[in-house]
Amino acid sequence: MKVLLVNGSSHLHGTTARVIEEMLPIFAAEGVETEVIQLGAKAIADCLQCNKCKKTGQCVLKDDGVNDFVAKAKSSDGFIFASPTYFAHASGRILAFLDRVFYSNGKDEVYPAFQFKPAAAICVARRAGATTAIDDITKYFGIAQMPIAGSTYWNNVHGLYADEVHKDEEGMQTVRNLARNLIWMMRCFELGKQNGIPYPATENTYCTNFIKRNDNER
Repeated sequence: MKVLLVNGSSHLHGTTARVIEEMLPIFAAEGVETEVIQLGAKAIADCLQCNKCKKTGQCVLKDDGVNDFVAKAKSSDGFIFASPTYFAHASGRILAFLDRVFYSNGKDEVYPAFQFKPAAAICVARRAGATTAIDDITKYFGIAQMPIAGSTYWNNVHGLYADEVHKDEEGMQTVRNLARNLIWMMRCFELGKQNGIPYPATENTYCTNFIKRNDNER
């Protein structure tokens, strides 16, 4: 089994990275492979909604690893997306990244690289706003049929600097429990597949616009 963890911070060794590092030994002890994707400080372009990915299956913007991430996601079993909190929302870079990741992978309301795979969002804040930032990221899971892994509190840790987050003992406990819960969910899904329990069928006949149009106007 493999988990992809995305660090949505511009700092490679900041608070968000420290929180991700807290979970890695738990995955390793349970034999779960991990890979940390560092978005870093490079610019990440927003989705252009050019819709070319609907024909090719790939984003036309190829400068920031979006297509590579989707390729890795297809063979991964679970996901954690972590971000610092900026003005009560997740980082702009991780949101731009996720917009393009999910839009380029989605076709007819189905997201084959992600559907039925568990995921979780983690946000780090100096003080407040982390729960709304978590909501930002979690909405991607809801539209892609991804079961959401929970923990013993909301998945947020407090600290302004990397050497402060370990002082939030409950926050670090929360992310450790989150790692264990994600492992448990992945194992349950794998046992289901091994025992012939199929994934639910997905209806994708309808895609309704709120503005009614005639078919010849499309």
